[in-house]
Amino acid sequence: MSETGVHKPNVTVADFLEAGRARLELDLVAGEPGLNRRIDEAAVNRPGLALTGFFNYFAPRRLQTLGHAEMAYLQSLSNGERKTRLRQLFEQHIPCVVLTRRHRVLPEMVELAEAFKTPVMRTPLITKNFVNAATIVMENLMAPRQVIQGTMVEIMGLGVLLTGKAGVGKSEAALSLIKRGHCLVADDVTSCRMDSSGGVVGSPMRATRYHMEIRGLGIIHVPSLFGVASVRGEKRLDLVIHLCSLDSVAADDRSGQTSGTREILGVSVPQINIPVAPGRDVANVVEVAALDQLLKRLGHDAAKELDDKLISILAGGGDADE
Repeated sequence: MSETGVHKPNVTVADFLEAGRARLELDLVAGEPGLNRRIDEAAVNRPGLALTGFFNYFAPRRLQTLGHAEMAYLQSLSNGERKTRLRQLFEQHIPCVVLTRRHRVLPEMVELAEAFKTPVMRTPLITKNFVNAATIVMENLMAPRQVIQGTMVEIMGLGVLLTGKAGVGKSEAALSLIKRGHCLVADDVTSCRMDSSGGVVGSPMRATRYHMEIRGLGIIHVPSLFGVASVRGEKRLDLVIHLCSLDSVAADDRSGQTSGTREILGVSVPQINIPVAPGRDVANVVEVAALDQLLKRLGHDAAKELDDKLISILAGGGDADE
């Protein structure tokens, strides 16, 4: 499986706005030219002391949030003093400012946002809820990532990554699975990150999201052909299926007992090898492999049960027909 090294992505204000627009109900009010500014820390900062002029230990690389207390303090100041305090804040080259509780954006903020190219946004969420939710969004955006050459699908709630050499039939197998009612996550290249629970989550690359390349056909847009329910924005990775040639599979590897794991971002993910041969319905085998993985989660391992039964018969000298 071809893959790149683990890297920490650079997160911009535009990335945060896109990722949190629906969940955080964000509206961009001013400072649009500064959307390419980087946010270097996942934590959210409330600059209460900074508004009083105390900038010792101020965290300028974080997203800045103005809640009810900060806005009440600003409105208690005279117009000139308020603009001075806000200017001192914007001069710290902060990434952006978010006003909670849908507070009215002060005219001084709009003026300074345009002058310093610092985005200013609003949200109806109360400050505590916004800080908690925004921190989760930022941690997901800043989580270490690993780009893997492979196509990811969701099969009955299970995230399955199809890997193998170019031309082995990953996209074609995924297309057959989509026609059977399963969902596409990413085609050809999958971006993986670790979530807060320690699992691996796969998602498509932004440029190729919801598109597939089928040899001989070209590029298709999956939701346009099969409906919006045929795609997923991201999915937890539960199983890796490596498609390989028939002669590359060991002759004695037929029971499934020798299935291994694949390490992605330090997490061991179950992996099985499925040989590809002319006339073989790979999509059908992949679908059954996913169902079998679900059964294993419930404690039902068919291969192990059969192996234990045969050992018991041989050890006890019983009749195999019993």
